Amino acid sequence: MKNVYVIDHPLVQHHLVSLRDRKTTSGGFRRMIQRLSILLTYEAAKDLEVQSVKVRTPLALAKGKTLKKRIGLIPILRAGLGMVDGVLNLISGAEVWHLGFYRDEKTLKPVEYYKKLPPEDPVDVALILDPMLATGGSAIAAIEAMKRWGVKRIKLLCMIAAPEGLKKVLSRYPDTQIYVCAVDDRLNKNGYIVPGLGDAGDRIFNARAP
Repeated sequence: MKNVYVIDHPLVQHHLVSLRDRKTTSGGFRRMIQRLSILLTYEAAKDLEVQSVKVRTPLALAKGKTLKKRIGLIPILRAGLGMVDGVLNLISGAEVWHLGFYRDEKTLKPVEYYKKLPPEDPVDVALILDPMLATGGSAIAAIEAMKRWGVKRIKLLCMIAAPEGLKKVLSRYPDTQIYVCAVDDRLNKNGYIVPGLGDAGDRIFNARAP
């Protein structure tokens, strides 16, 4: 599928097993989210534009390259927050802006409840962060918010995705690059990814119902 990048790396597959395991503690789950976020970011950043610079080392002047464009991290609340620190470990100068959606359990459509974006001066590249790409509703809403803001390049970073969500996003926005650790089998009748990893937000924040 064009513009879908499945990161088939041994370390990604190794950490993904712990992420899926229902016995993994909330603390362990957060660590896996952060580690996988770093690996996803490494892949997603391969085509970012750079500029030449010079820096003085303790011994001499050295030539190098730094990121040229403004990068914005857009975590979708609340689960996307778990990915932010991992990405910032690699792109420490990135801006962080937030979008909040919850899913209407009857219609399975996203409902926006929070948006924190400046009215002008959009970033050059937006990295939308959400561990799960299920129905695609929240991802599409986030992409639409980025386009209204004026962002030219949009990338979506997820731990796992359902085929239905991928198709829905790319049918609307085929120019969006999507980076995932795995594409799972399907959605169930309730719109959850199977086999999936459960509710990422609940597991990140140790908020599972008894």
